[in-house]
Amino acid sequence: MLRPGELGIAQQAPAPGCSPEAAQRYTRWLATHHYENFNVVSWLLPKELHQHFYNVYAYCRWADDLGDEVPETMRALELLDWWECELDACYDGRPSHPVFLALRETVVAKDIPKQPFADLLKAFRQDQTVKRYPNWEAVLEYCVYSANPVGRLVLYLCGYRDEERQRLSDATCTALQLANFWQDVSRDLEKGRIYIPLDAAAAQGLQERDIVERRFDERYIRLMKDLIARTRTLFAEGMPLARMVDGRLSVDLEMFSRGGLAVLDAIEAMGYDTLHRRPAISKSKQARLLGRALVSRMIDRNPKRDEVARTSALTGEQQNAVQASVTIPESYAECHRIAHAARSNFYYAFFLLPKAKQDALVALYAFMRLVDDVADETGDLSAKQRGLAKWRAALDAAINHDSPVASPVLPALIDTMQRYKMPARYLHDLVSGAEMDLTMRTYPTFDRLREYCYRVAGTVGLTCTHVFGFRDPRALDLAEKLGLAFQLTNIIRDVREDYDAGRIYLPEEDLQRYGVSAEDLGRGETTLGVRELLRFEADRAWQFYDEGAALFTLVEPESRGALWLLVHTYSALLARMEALDFAVLRGRVRLSRAEKMIFMAKARFGRLTEENVLEKRDRDRRRAGGAGGRRRAG
Repeated sequence: MLRPGELGIAQQAPAPGCSPEAAQRYTRWLATHHYENFNVVSWLLPKELHQHFYNVYAYCRWADDLGDEVPETMRALELLDWWECELDACYDGRPSHPVFLALRETVVAKDIPKQPFADLLKAFRQDQTVKRYPNWEAVLEYCVYSANPVGRLVLYLCGYRDEERQRLSDATCTALQLANFWQDVSRDLEKGRIYIPLDAAAAQGLQERDIVERRFDERYIRLMKDLIARTRTLFAEGMPLARMVDGRLSVDLEMFSRGGLAVLDAIEAMGYDTLHRRPAISKSKQARLLGRALVSRMIDRNPKRDEVARTSALTGEQQNAVQASVTIPESYAECHRIAHAARSNFYYAFFLLPKAKQDALVALYAFMRLVDDVADETGDLSAKQRGLAKWRAALDAAINHDSPVASPVLPALIDTMQRYKMPARYLHDLVSGAEMDLTMRTYPTFDRLREYCYRVAGTVGLTCTHVFGFRDPRALDLAEKLGLAFQLTNIIRDVREDYDAGRIYLPEEDLQRYGVSAEDLGRGETTLGVRELLRFEADRAWQFYDEGAALFTLVEPESRGALWLLVHTYSALLARMEALDFAVLRGRVRLSRAEKMIFMAKARFGRLTEENVLEKRDRDRRRAGGAGGRRRAG
């Protein structure tokens, strides 16, 4: 039916009647090579759905191009009729075109009715003959055929067929279509089309010719504000859908809604002049939208579940003792507040865990955060020492139930310790590490630094591993090593900040070995000696990472995503510093928010293994004969 060269995407298509495998290769190629604002198939979706999405996309892409890329109206209508005949043949069980050979497999496997596919063709035909829309109702009716079928097809692919989800999907898809209309006014004018309701324009004093002649003034601004407000209402109406589907699909749905809302935001930010230019969403903005969608899905709570009182690991008598001033649920709520306010990367890793483990790690984090705050706050040494001594005493009192709790975080902490059989000495060692920070300004040897690292970081790894769950006793040794690796990474990153604060954590014996003075750490430029010193410390950290990575397979499967995210993020930070040749004295080296969000997504939805838990190093930057030999100080 097509003439040679008439449609660009047809050039790569195999011949009619090709094998199903060749047809599927083509739809996959088309979906992964044709320009779209967002990936056709998100890597968040289950892999078994990818080919089905490719097949449906190929149908939609062909139909769209037949209507939009063929310049003559009558020829475009003729080709759309041909495409519908191919659709009928597909549903009659006799497909021949490669797109329909692939689509047939999807239609049968997912039991998809013909109507959504046919509705799309009705919209593409309408585009050939209707160039203006008199009112809002006419535009919405067009969206029923041009946008809503796509959402319904997605629901069918994912196994949802109920009317309520379809209703919410229709609201979202219509909102997305409208956002595209308001964004693409200038492009549509080039094609002779105006999707803006003419009665809405007239209400603001604008005539059709004003839009055609691109007269931008206060009237057009008022019009865009009105249209955007109506569109935001539809987005809000459809938002509940993301909480009514599988977790992976929910991220995609929320991402599309956030993307549409971002388009509206961009129109507002550019002053509403879509008559002359088209707002765009940058890649970094898309990454932030993805991050927000991921985080919101991770921390989304079930209200009914939150109403149920926590089943405590403590006995009734013990609960009475610790609940004298605050209940255990209230204590966990306070721990969440503290952890959230700190905005730590750790906090978001927690939400890869089941709810009970999330709460446990938040309780541990809140206690550790408050202990750190005592050591870091301004004041004289004796006051800080008394503050840490009070925390140690309060911890003992709460464990022994000797007196009412001294802090609202302690009931949750004690509940966590009981629940996960956590030795109290880990937390006492943590307090000892904070006490070391009050008096230790330098560390003569690595063995002395290692003692400090164990107390402030190794203990964190040990407590977290009790919550993660393990059976092999080797897990505790590996957890301590990962804690040491994390702390050494922090020390390398913060070497200038620590120097300015009067502390040098790098062992004195290592400074001497590389001819580095304390003052060299306070310079703006990183000297060769400092680089070699930091490279040596990085190799030491990598050794702990390499050894500790085996912990991944020793913790319970439901905990591996959180562990993977923590290890991957910290090792990526160290790899980044290596790649920058340890230029850490001018400012703190960081991972971008987009990178962190990508790691979070991989931890939630990717294939995680011990082999990919560590970020790859830039080994080419290691110098032969330098610090690469993993020499130990002392």
